[in-house]
Order: sequence, then C-alpha cells, then structure tokens
Amino acid sequence: MGAGGRSNPHDDESNVVIKRAPTTKPPFTLADIKRAIPPHCFERSMIKSFSYLLADLTAASILYLLATVFIPRLPYPFSYVVWPLYWFLQGCVFMGIWLIAHECGHHAFSDYAWLEDTIGFVLHSCLLTPYFSWKISHRRHHANTGSLDRDEVYVPKTRSTLNTAAFYLDNPIGRTLTLIVKLTLGWYIYLSINAAGRPYDKFASHYDPRSPIFSDGERVLILMSDVGLLAFSYVLYNVAMIQGFAWLFFVYGGPLMVMNAFLVTITYLHHTHPSLPHFADSEWNWMKGAFATVDRDYGILNKVFHNITDTHVLHHLFSYIPHYHAMEATKAIRPILGEFYQSDDTPFFVALWRESKNCLFIEPDESDEKNKGVYWYSNKY
Repeated sequence: MGAGGRSNPHDDESNVVIKRAPTTKPPFTLADIKRAIPPHCFERSMIKSFSYLLADLTAASILYLLATVFIPRLPYPFSYVVWPLYWFLQGCVFMGIWLIAHECGHHAFSDYAWLEDTIGFVLHSCLLTPYFSWKISHRRHHANTGSLDRDEVYVPKTRSTLNTAAFYLDNPIGRTLTLIVKLTLGWYIYLSINAAGRPYDKFASHYDPRSPIFSDGERVLILMSDVGLLAFSYVLYNVAMIQGFAWLFFVYGGPLMVMNAFLVTITYLHHTHPSLPHFADSEWNWMKGAFATVDRDYGILNKVFHNITDTHVLHHLFSYIPHYHAMEATKAIRPILGEFYQSDDTPFFVALWRESKNCLFIEPDESDEKNKGVYWYSNKY
C-alpha cells in the first residue's frame, strides 16, 4: 500500500485512487510523538558518525583505485561499458557522503557545532555544494515546509502561474526532455537562480552574498562557501592540467553527475506526490507542513543513502536525530501518526516519471468550501 492508500503503481492508471493526506488538526502533539521515540535515538555518537564517514570515504577510495587501475586495462569496448557502472556506484557513494555533510548541517553528526560545520564545509565543497548557503536555505525549508509563501524549495506553481511552455511539454517527449535537464542541470540551476524556489523581489542565488535569501549577518558565511568552491575548483583545474579534462570527467565528473541526479530525485520525490497538500498562509502551520512529505523506498540504496530516503517524515519532525537511529525512531512514531504518516514503495524511477506527469501544478479543491487555502496537485487543465 502506498502513500495515503495508493494502489499498486503498476495497475492501470485510470483505476488508481489517491487518498489524500489529512489536513485537519492531528489528535496528538509534537511532544506526544517525541515521547514515543526511545531516548537514545536523540543521542549523537561522534565515533559512530565518523565510522560511517570513514566507511563512505573508504568505499570511494576503493572504487577510485579499481577504476583508475583496472578499467584502462580492459579491452575495447568493455571499458566503455564499465565506466558508466563506475559512475553509478561512485555517484551513489558520493550521495552518501553528501548526506553525511547534510547531517552536519542539521546538528546530527556530533555535539560540537564547530566540528560539524568544519566537516560539512569540507565535504560539500569537495562535492561542489556551497555548504553554508545551502545550510541556511535548507534550515528555512524545514521551518516552512509546505508553505506556498515561505518554503524555500519545490514550491509548485498554481494553474494561473504555470509557464506556457509547461503545456507544450506535457507529453512523453516533453517530459523526457524536462527530466533530462532536471537531473543533469537542475541542482546547479536551483543554486544559481533559485529555480523551483520561493519567489523573491529581486534576483536570488545561493552564490551571491547579497541575495535576499540571506540576512546581513549570514553574508560572510555565503562568501566562505564561495571561497570553498573556488578553492576546490582550483584543485580540480590543476588535476585536469596534469591528467587531462577527460580523465577528470571519467573519474570525478561522471560520479558527480549521478550524485546530482539522485539529489534532485530524492528531494523532488519527498515533496511531490498527489496525496500531499500545500498551504496558503491562512491554513499553514509548522506541524501541517512537517507532514506534507512522503517516505520513499530505494531498495538497497536506502542504506547507501543513510536512510534519508525512507525516514524523511521523521526527519522533518526531528531533523537532529542521527541517521543511524532514524529507522528505529520511524518505527516508533508510525503507530502515533496513523494516517498522518505518508509512504510510497513505488520504485523511484517509476515514481519519478509518474509524478512528473501527474503533479504539474496545484489548485484548491473547489468542492471543499472550508479549506480554500489547501492546494493539491493536478494535471487536469
């Protein structure tokens, strides 16, 4: 059973019935949910956190050695088949490393904020992500999830604000092209021009210290993020001068593209589903927003991605719980949440196509006179 009672995704689409997530006041409080979680789930272990980081870095190093030592020795055309396999495997490991830095940004890695920011800054800079810039906007996303006015990312368009091009792209070819752009360039487009983010009165970018995304007291951190990116870009440039740009792409660029594709896929699917509501100011509150997300199943990759994929509802309630306690905590809160907990076990590649087809824009339910400030996904013009 999928999110809100969704039927088997392989059934005929016309027979799929979507049970919407509840938007009423839940019969429990955040304190009730917290009491259901074993106390040790809130404890951070620096040793355990470093062990996961070391495991990921070891896996990345082994894959690098295998790729650079053995793949060039393979006879033609086998190397051209094995390189994409390396990109996929290394890209998944990169995603795990990125997510450990993500935990640092949520104060879930250790009890020392300075250590978390140092590790997060280094790891994200090496993966071409502006750590502090992302950390600040991501924190505001958690504070305003589901709000049409204040959420920072994946703010859907209403029917009236939908770009005209979206109508012409609403077909298999158009969706394919859209997904290709989204998965290859989407992460950097978002960081550069705040695409799919909340609208601001002036140009907004995660790279610009003057951006309206940030307050005056945060601008020095944005500059630090930029310095980190420039410093590592300089390292990459020097490597390319020695080894060649082709070598750099095969060893680093290909896996980075896979990581970026998974990053977009994971975040998109967590916040895009026909059962999930979005709220105008008249209806939004933090608890409603926290429940406006859905857990997904990526199979064996759940572990590689440190279970951010299948414990995301918990993550929006208690983002400071370390990933190694997230599964236990999720199991503890599900009986409390009941129908307020949303999950979907559809294979992610099937869900990605399905949601890109079914979740084009949002609109209020005209038949619901009491909740005009609640918006739902639709694809019916």
